Amino acid sequence: MAAVGNRLMKHILIIDDDPSTRDLLGLHLRSLHWDVSLAEDGQEGLEVLAERPADLVIVDIFMPRKDGIETILELRAAGGGSKILAISGGGTIGGLEYLSYAKVLGADEVLSKPITKDRLIETVTRVIGPGSPAA
Repeated sequence: MAAVGNRLMKHILIIDDDPSTRDLLGLHLRSLHWDVSLAEDGQEGLEVLAERPADLVIVDIFMPRKDGIETILELRAAGGGSKILAISGGGTIGGLEYLSYAKVLGADEVLSKPITKDRLIETVTRVIGPGSPAA
């Protein structure tokens, strides 16, 4: 967690191969004073987490190199304690059914894309609590 004034910011890692989605989610979360890191696939996300644990990992299901399901399984096996929010816009194989699998395999919450700012903020706040007040 990063310090803001004398308070600690909760750290959120967003893992999504789509730069527009990744950046927009990050912008929304930073606007409410969460500390946000970004990764473009599960492999990079796990590398970021090895250096800096997160309170919440937001992970897309369909990505190259290491997909969201593999990433969720590795996060749960490692036992780091991060909460997990799985996201997906569906795919050519199975569509949004994968979000149900993600929940069974360890995701704390799931959201289907497109994700509105209000839905994102409400879900993240429910899972890890509010962002820090402005410094």
